[in-house]
Amino acid sequence: MGLQNIIRWLLPREDHFFDILERQSKAVRDGSIALARFGEGEGTLVSVRDAVQEWEHQGDKLFHEMEDALALTFVTPLDREDLHRLSSELDGVLDLANAAIRACDMLGVESPTVPMKRLIALILQSSELIQRAVPLLRKHDYTQIVALGREIRKIEKQGDRVYREAISELFRNPNVDAKVIIREQSVLDDLENAIDACEAVAKILGNLAVKHG
Repeated sequence: MGLQNIIRWLLPREDHFFDILERQSKAVRDGSIALARFGEGEGTLVSVRDAVQEWEHQGDKLFHEMEDALALTFVTPLDREDLHRLSSELDGVLDLANAAIRACDMLGVESPTVPMKRLIALILQSSELIQRAVPLLRKHDYTQIVALGREIRKIEKQGDRVYREAISELFRNPNVDAKVIIREQSVLDDLENAIDACEAVAKILGNLAVKHG
């Protein structure tokens, strides 16, 4: 390895890591927008499924890009573990959004219920806040990161309430068929877990703000 390559390996490549995270946050938002089309009754279930899955694949590629960058870079702008965890959680949001729409397709949920629509809308809201928060790492604007993280956690609490009420209604209603309960609970679980994943992103961002602010 030449001297220039050694120096390049030792020096921080801040922009590269922040670029990947920002592209991931955009993919999370774009995947959530694609999912929201199902919640709003736009397009067919298959077209929404394919669109969300495409963003999920894009998210996987970006996560692998982060892993490769960490393996090839000696000095990083943030702790290696923090970069890996944040990238992994961002990827997880897309994984769960994709799982939800695939469950709809597999189980025959052709149109979302009201609770599903509400949870999908909350995923979109959280993704928009994430896309606003992640670029602030580059700017070291930790005060605003904390504020946005609090908003995401508020949304997560709303999601919990919607989920609990929906599950309670499914099991308490004597007129609901067992197949419907299984089908709808599966989708609701994935949607609620996607919101939880957004909160996990917010927690990591908050920890980074405390550590570096």
